Amino acid sequence: MRAGVNGFGPGEACGDYAVAGVGGALAQTGRRILLTLCLALLVLLAVKQPTAALTRGAVVSGIVLVVWGLTRAWGLMSARFGLRRCYLFAGGLVVTDLFGRPRGVVAWSEVAALNVMVSRSLLMAFHRFEVERRGAGLLAFLAMGSQPALVEPLLRRAAANGVGS
Repeated sequence: MRAGVNGFGPGEACGDYAVAGVGGALAQTGRRILLTLCLALLVLLAVKQPTAALTRGAVVSGIVLVVWGLTRAWGLMSARFGLRRCYLFAGGLVVTDLFGRPRGVVAWSEVAALNVMVSRSLLMAFHRFEVERRGAGLLAFLAMGSQPALVEPLLRRAAANGVGS
């Protein structure tokens, strides 16, 4: 856990998890569309076998590997530098922005409701969390994937503090 965020958190640290914004959801959709097109092109190259099919297949395979590598590198670097993270604490949570600065600090006593929206489709899979705060605005963030690691700990921590979803 980042030392800079640890001072913002209310209570004992309970874990940190990757979150995203609208840009992350669009990036996920674009990545899946690109990989689907590359897969279709590889199948087409295997079936039609045009001239220089091996070269074209290598280029398409290279694109797939580059996209996979960039996705993996972003995941590792964002975790290392605390970019777009949700830090859970015994007394609340902290959500950071793209530059690792706290975007929202919420104590469980301030939470009026925790709303969860789930989307599981071929192009986009995420859980959207909306933290309704008493006397403050809505804090919304996305946990990407069909079963992100953040869901269970966040819901368990919220239920333990009397917040219904």
